[in-house]
Amino acid sequence: MESKKLYVGVGLGFGLVAVLLAYFGNPANMAICVACFIRDIAGSTKLHMAPPVQYLRPEIIGIIFGAMLMAIPRKEFAARSGSSTATRFLLGFMMMIGALMFLGCPLRMILRMGGGDLNAYVGLIGFVGGVLTGSLFLKKGYTLGKAKETKTSSGFMIPGFFLVLFVLFLLVPTLFIVSAEGPGSFHAPVIISLIGGLVFGGLAQLSAICFSGSIRDIFLMKNFNRITGVLTLFVVVLIYNLATGSFHLSFADQPIAHTEHLWNILGLYVVGFAGVLLSGCPLRQLILTGQGSSDAGITVIGMLVGAAFAHNFGLASSGEGTTSFGRISVILCIVLLFIIAFTNREKRARASR
Repeated sequence: MESKKLYVGVGLGFGLVAVLLAYFGNPANMAICVACFIRDIAGSTKLHMAPPVQYLRPEIIGIIFGAMLMAIPRKEFAARSGSSTATRFLLGFMMMIGALMFLGCPLRMILRMGGGDLNAYVGLIGFVGGVLTGSLFLKKGYTLGKAKETKTSSGFMIPGFFLVLFVLFLLVPTLFIVSAEGPGSFHAPVIISLIGGLVFGGLAQLSAICFSGSIRDIFLMKNFNRITGVLTLFVVVLIYNLATGSFHLSFADQPIAHTEHLWNILGLYVVGFAGVLLSGCPLRQLILTGQGSSDAGITVIGMLVGAAFAHNFGLASSGEGTTSFGRISVILCIVLLFIIAFTNREKRARASR
């Protein structure tokens, strides 16, 4: 019971942060989206040149350091690495490709659902399917191996990278690009964005909440604790949208969304599948990075590179729909996910000895 109360409280906190960020200027149904915001950071640092999605989002830095500030006093900060690092980079890359097919990570999926976007409910089918597929491989012995303790300084490297970017953004803003129009042009004041990220990251670290993990827990352990937090977030956002007249139940005319149902499903299928193989959704990867995991940090860098790749090579969707290259890339990602899942089964490795 105590765990469920914790997750209800965390869900309430998540919802309030999302609502406040939207109120102060972030895109309404993208108030705090890990995939979208990493994509915006990639654009702001000129890794891609898509004009509408370029802004160095303080929320991402806040989430990482909110998790760190919560983890250190709780003695949960531990520098670890070496768990199939290259594979994790690729999985992060593919998770971003899937997210940009759907136009959002699982966190934004919930925000879109709370705003009445029926396309997000369709995408949920794919996300659940991906999580269940990954969970089946977990039952068959899938593992990327155990991370090992490393020098403490290693645990600060990836957080330090993002901190340096943020400090440069504050001190020398001309080094970065800020969108003049489109999603990247909508943002809350820097200090509010940073505080929102810090609170969000702290709550996520405290609860170890994970969007893919919440569904995996139900399937593998019949544990409904983490899904309680996700559902609470949904309810908060839903109530806010209903109260402010922002709830629009429809497929069409949803902001920063498309109505190609199959590709919404398959995009989030990739995100769900990769999230289980990584032991964490995009948000969870940021939290683990803040806890000192270099493996999670490399996954986040994989997401950053994936976002740049998606926009530079025309893979990312838009409100007008998907692209042919994007559709091909998602199919290739699904094939690669099955290959990674099959070739990293511990039981298989033992049987071949």
